[in-house]
Amino acid sequence: MTNDDEMAFEMALIRRAAAVEVLLRRLLDDRALSGEIARPERLMAAMRHGVLNGGKRLRPFLVMESAALFSADGEAALRVAAALECVHCYSLIHDDLPAMDDDDLRRGQPTVHRAFDEATAILAGDALLTLAFDIIAGDATVLPAERRSALVLALARAAGPGGMVGGQQLDLDAEHAPPDEAGIIRLQAMKTGALIRFACEAGALVAGAPVEDRERLAEFGSAIGLAFQLADDLLDLTADIGQMGKATGKDAAAGKATLVALHGDAWARAQLNGLVGQAHELLEPYGDGAMLLKQAATFVATRNS
Repeated sequence: MTNDDEMAFEMALIRRAAAVEVLLRRLLDDRALSGEIARPERLMAAMRHGVLNGGKRLRPFLVMESAALFSADGEAALRVAAALECVHCYSLIHDDLPAMDDDDLRRGQPTVHRAFDEATAILAGDALLTLAFDIIAGDATVLPAERRSALVLALARAAGPGGMVGGQQLDLDAEHAPPDEAGIIRLQAMKTGALIRFACEAGALVAGAPVEDRERLAEFGSAIGLAFQLADDLLDLTADIGQMGKATGKDAAAGKATLVALHGDAWARAQLNGLVGQAHELLEPYGDGAMLLKQAATFVATRNS
């Protein structure tokens, strides 16, 4: 990216993140909704701690920019973006628990189980996952019922046993039986890639775009999902805690199988270049309207935190 392109992308990322933040604050209010009985103060505080703690909001950005390809990046896309961020943040809260990765820091702040306690962190994650589907299914997400249903189904498949959660299990299994290259790719496509793939596909779903567009954007999401994980594995080896806002070097210390560990830095960087090229090519039919999504692909591969 040129300096001007990079600045335009960063400003767009900040603008989208700010809009999502405003909505998330409203969604995580202590006041009970119709049909709810009460929202316990400590639970809501833990949920806010796990969600309203900065972060690039890349997945929400991808939802809204993919919707923008079809002039559909309005309130409904924003709510789907916020729902996806709730799922992502739930996964981080649970991933940080002692039984999982046992991390003390997330985005430069104490993890939820450190700021509160383990039981509250588990419940905060549970509540965020459930809230995500409430957000999409609710009447405030003004879309035809069949689109809301399709979004709920697609997010459930991306987040569940055949997606992110299944990938987490494969990651745990890998500590005892390191997978081969195909196994690593499958693990990463599920654990990291599934939600990114959904983020890109969701814009087409919000817009009611043809199935060909939905499939193309899902393929774009798969490419940048793999790029995201490759870049993350490189950063785990090369970045420090100040850059990442969390512990680094843990994968190498644990002897965890990654594509970087298998093939080395130079191979990984070459793969990243190829994945960015593939992602850009997939977006060619959308012309200049896809410029920010192309820049997002480049950002994913070249980020330093």
